Amino acid sequence: MKQTFHTLCIALVLALIATGCGKPPTEEMNNATEAVTRAENDSNAVTYAGNSLTRAKDALSRMNSEAASKRYDSARSYAAEAIAAAERAISEGRTGAERAKNEAAAFIADLKPLIAETEQGINAARAARLPLDFESIDNDFDTACINTEQAEVAYADSRYGDSLDRGRAARVGLNSINQQLSTATMAVTRRK
Repeated sequence: MKQTFHTLCIALVLALIATGCGKPPTEEMNNATEAVTRAENDSNAVTYAGNSLTRAKDALSRMNSEAASKRYDSARSYAAEAIAAAERAISEGRTGAERAKNEAAAFIADLKPLIAETEQGINAARAARLPLDFESIDNDFDTACINTEQAEVAYADSRYGDSLDRGRAARVGLNSINQQLSTATMAVTRRK
């Protein structure tokens, strides 16, 4: 009995020493901090992968909290989670940027024929002396052309979100002009 009690006491002391003197996962924590910082400084991750970036930051915060409470196994687990989420954010950011780039390129390419078609329609309406406010239409057309040029500049600067916004504004303006032309043409045709 004395031997069992002695063995039990030694096991208990060793267990307390092992849990009380555990070392913080410094390397894993540093790696997690670096990974999250890399993701925070990646403009594509910030722009296109906000949810994954938020998960990485949250895991990093929980890691630090667990380490401060000396729950090192949990801190190690959160460090791994932060690294994975940060890497996912960077990857999703790259994918999102590529998708936006392709969408912006297609949008700009679609605007060129729409501009030509709209200009041709304006000239035809002017020649037919349709009852339209051509000064206003010309201003709207100029604005649409400027928006298209700004979309191209934003695209060249890799600001694909801005490029899409300008492209959409141009398309809305051109569609509005074409709607006015169509309405005026139908009104004149009905009168005949």
